Amino acid sequence: MPDTATLLAAAADQQGPGDTLRIVLAASMVGAVLLAWFLLRGYRDNDHND
Repeated sequence: MPDTATLLAAAADQQGPGDTLRIVLAASMVGAVLLAWFLLRGYRDNDHND
């Protein structure tokens, strides 16, 4: 029968996609902000279009 400490150590290694999901969400938020800035800066009116 496996040792209890070995089973707990194996279970601790499999905690799911928590860190990866956090990194993906943070990168997508930064990307969305940069995309919005890039798209919206074209709508500025600097009065240089005469």
